[in-house]
Amino acid sequence: MKILIVDTVHPYLKRELEKNNNICHTAYKKSKTDIEEIIHNYEGLVIRSRFPIDKQFINKASKLKFIARAGVGLENIDKKYAELKGIKCFNGENGNSQSVAEHTLAILLSLLNNINIANQEIRAGRWNREKNRGIELCEKKIAIIGFGNTGSALSKILAGFGVTILAYDKYLEDYPFKSSMKEIYKQADIVSLHIPLTKETHYLVNKLFIDRFKKPFYLLNTSRGQCVKTKDLVMALKQGKVKGVGLDVLEYENNSFEELSIQGLSKELLYLTTSEKSILTPHIAGWTEESNIKIAKILFKQIVSC
Repeated sequence: MKILIVDTVHPYLKRELEKNNNICHTAYKKSKTDIEEIIHNYEGLVIRSRFPIDKQFINKASKLKFIARAGVGLENIDKKYAELKGIKCFNGENGNSQSVAEHTLAILLSLLNNINIANQEIRAGRWNREKNRGIELCEKKIAIIGFGNTGSALSKILAGFGVTILAYDKYLEDYPFKSSMKEIYKQADIVSLHIPLTKETHYLVNKLFIDRFKKPFYLLNTSRGQCVKTKDLVMALKQGKVKGVGLDVLEYENNSFEELSIQGLSKELLYLTTSEKSILTPHIAGWTEESNIKIAKILFKQIVSC
């Protein structure tokens, strides 16, 4: 097959595909319009999130057999229309689930133990012990919303911390720690999101969602930024309904996740960047050396089976 790679992926993928008699071309800098003009020459496309694969693009891809996304989630691909055209769509499945789970835990422990704050204070010449007294994770009730690859990986990491796990997944029938949202609203001390971005999950965390909790809680989001309505989250932080947040993703990211949109200059983001109740990272939870090669290997196996 002739395969076009439009986003950077671990070199393993291109190398192994070429060993299997495929022809691989790269187009890292070409625009979507430029790629639309040549995509009819290719049977395969490898992409991350650089641009959406919509009906217009798919209609120009007359020979395309597959679209492989080097990551999890397929929200930037019109999967239904692609499959209608006989194009297989797949992603890196659980290639970054361990890295996302570890990053989530790192953010949580940093929040509970004031690690980022204390580090900054010492660098500024301040030695504050009592102010930075931490909170133990042990015996806390942690709600994992979305119990797929990353949610279940997090539950395994948390197993040795003596916590109670409350898991909720609307689309699974039988899974460990299964709980209702009613139980989560009543009991949770910490909420961690591991969900795709869909019409149902867009702004899932909003004022109504937050107000349903019986006690203040910590919120972690390593899924998609638009699953949280930032304006409502900031208001809840100011009111004490949310005790702290760890966000690896932001509502204001552009479609490629490579930078913030102009909205990112909002007063809500300014509050988050200056608050001692927040830890922010630039969509790197799944961005490890190990996940990079894992995703490439997973995609390779799926592509050669096409």
